[in-house]
Amino acid sequence: MEPSTIELKVEGMSCDACVRAIERKLTRVAGVSSAKVNLGTGRAVVEYDETRAQPEQLIGAVEQIGYHALRT
Repeated sequence: MEPSTIELKVEGMSCDACVRAIERKLTRVAGVSSAKVNLGTGRAVVEYDETRAQPEQLIGAVEQIGYHALRT
């Protein structure tokens, strides 16, 4: 099965450490195969298995570490 892709708008990032923290948190969610965060655009692109993770979980993971995320 092909992974699903979701794009999130992430607010509150200010540096590369923010990017790394968000990528690390997202990739620790069960079912996530990759997470790429772009500081310049304020976007995160996440590939995940829909049978193991839901968009709400991905948004929640970002918000757990102090950032705001919205599905685009």
